Amino acid sequence: MLLLATDFSCLLTHPGMRAYISRYNITFPTQSIMPNGFTSMPCGCASLAIEKGCKTLSVSLDGPTSKPHGIGYPSSPLDLLITIEFRPAGLYALTGIPQSELVDASLPFEAVQPKLCKLLADAIERAGHLHELAASLDALFLAHLHAAHHPQVLLTLHGILHHAGNSTMKELSADVHYSERQLNRIFNQHIGMGVKAFSRLIRVHNTVRLLKKPGASLTLISDAMGYHDLSHLVRDFR
Repeated sequence: MLLLATDFSCLLTHPGMRAYISRYNITFPTQSIMPNGFTSMPCGCASLAIEKGCKTLSVSLDGPTSKPHGIGYPSSPLDLLITIEFRPAGLYALTGIPQSELVDASLPFEAVQPKLCKLLADAIERAGHLHELAASLDALFLAHLHAAHHPQVLLTLHGILHHAGNSTMKELSADVHYSERQLNRIFNQHIGMGVKAFSRLIRVHNTVRLLKKPGASLTLISDAMGYHDLSHLVRDFR
């Protein structure tokens, strides 16, 4: 049984997993720290949610997200909630399943990886403290990596992130010496969406970050993020 150290902890993964999983969020839920509901922005990434109640434990998978989705407070009390946040293409490296089949899907992880699902449940039941749990999760995921990142996918991701989603498809495909069609095909397989759709998500996220700054100007942000005009920015958000 996990010892309660704090209501919420965010732990980094093993260095060998950081290209695939960004963090483990471990929560001992109370109504005061869990909102009744909120909307999660799409990010093109998958996640696992492990919910442990008094007598139950379930592991659910949310595939790569391409649209906003609502998240509500659990209907029954939980002793423990763990969310595992994958990086883009991280879930493909673990499962080898084309991500286009999982985009915007929510399903039991047992239906995707029954053996790993059971091992995750066993590790949680055995863990005595948070760092022991994180080490057990690291060991499981390292042992079950299906494949390393596809080099052209990794280079394209780097280009999209470096230019805040403003690179054109023609530029990105030329950088990795793939045709636009070929690059889109491997992006759909590894990430769950095409290059243009993923670039749009990155640009929206960067726009949100700028909007949070005091005195933010929509017109200046629209120009900085490469939108044709303010109405183009508004259409992307809608």
